Amino acid sequence: QVQLVESGGGLVQTGGSLRLSCAASGRTISLYAVGWFRQAPGKERTVVATSALSEYYADSVKGRFTISRDNAKNTVFLQMNSLQPEDTAVYYCAADRSFSSRIASGRADYWGQGTQVTVSS
Repeated sequence: QVQLVESGGGLVQTGGSLRLSCAASGRTISLYAVGWFRQAPGKERTVVATSALSEYYADSVKGRFTISRDNAKNTVFLQMNSLQPEDTAVYYCAADRSFSSRIASGRADYWGQGTQVTVSS
């Protein structure tokens, strides 16, 4: 019922910035919990940031990344600053119709296809 499409990934140097976008269609997700996850090569998918009843950030990105929404455009963003090589991963957008923090554990109804972020130095 909800489709999510990520965009905005690419290759950046250490210390650079990127803004990822997640465009939702099918239903309005303004009242859904949303989140960003990432998966590096050979590693499990981990939570990056979520927005539900409150915002949550993984310790590794706290102070550098910001999750936000443009409800008029049904879009979620992830602003990534001070990027490090350790941030290299495929980034996935997710949405959960239950407006709670369970999305932080990877529980979500809808997932995007992912967008590659590569940080070089």
